[in-house]
Parts: sequence; C-alpha cells; structure tokens
Amino acid sequence: MGIFNAINHSASGLTAQRLRMDVASSNMANADTTRGEYIDGKWQPYRRKMVVLEEGRHSFASSFQNALKEEKNSFGVKARAIIEEQSEFKMVYQPGHPDADEQGFVAYPNVDPLKEMVDLMGATRSYEANVTALNAAKGMYLKALEIGR
Repeated sequence: MGIFNAINHSASGLTAQRLRMDVASSNMANADTTRGEYIDGKWQPYRRKMVVLEEGRHSFASSFQNALKEEKNSFGVKARAIIEEQSEFKMVYQPGHPDADEQGFVAYPNVDPLKEMVDLMGATRSYEANVTALNAAKGMYLKALEIGR
C-alpha cells in the first residue's frame, strides 16, 4: 500500500462523479431533442444515457503480478461504460410538428428531468465527499511532514 493511495482513490472518485455530472447535464440539454440518430430511414429521438461505474480493483492474480513488477495497483472507481436507457419514448400528439408520424404523434426522448436532477445532486454530493477526503489526506500528509522536522 502506497502513501498516496488515499489521494488516488479520491481522484478516481472525482473523475467518475464528474463524468456522471456531464452525462446528466447532456441528458437535460437534450430533453426535447426529437432528432438524435438516423436509423432505418427515420430520425430517432435522443436516448437517455447512464454511466456504469465499477470498482477499480484487479483480480488477485493481476494485483500480485503488478506487485512483483513494482507497478502501482489501480484502486478506486472507474467508469466501465456509458449506456443508453432502452425505455419507451414519450409520445405526444402534435400533428403540426415536422417529426410527427402518420397519426400526428411525436416521439420525445425518454429523459425525465426529475431523475436527472436527482442523479446530478447525488453526483455532486459524491464529488464533494471526495474533495473532503482528498483534503483530509493532504492535511494528514502535511502534519506528518511537520512532525518529521
């Protein structure tokens, strides 16, 4: 275990939470985008995106090999993927809209602003917690250096 593991853990958390905030912001910005991707000769609405996080540990065998090679282990959290939510689009009757189908319905993105705000608040709180942990580790390192004088 290295001396800077606490900082590395917090840094990985900061990066992951920043990505969650960026994705939630993108979802909010595209909440009314009816023309996302062009699939099968038809415009599809924007699909809500979500970040999948995973623990940044490796298996015991790979950690052991890294230790033998004196490489630093990767701990903390990391983003595994950004996936699209596959729930149904919201259908709104707007016959005059340029993207309306034959029945006059327009498909709107599956983005719920309330869900996005909750996700954004959770990511913000986690980001703040990681900043606090980072500052605490930094404070301990500085105290240890002062004692050594």
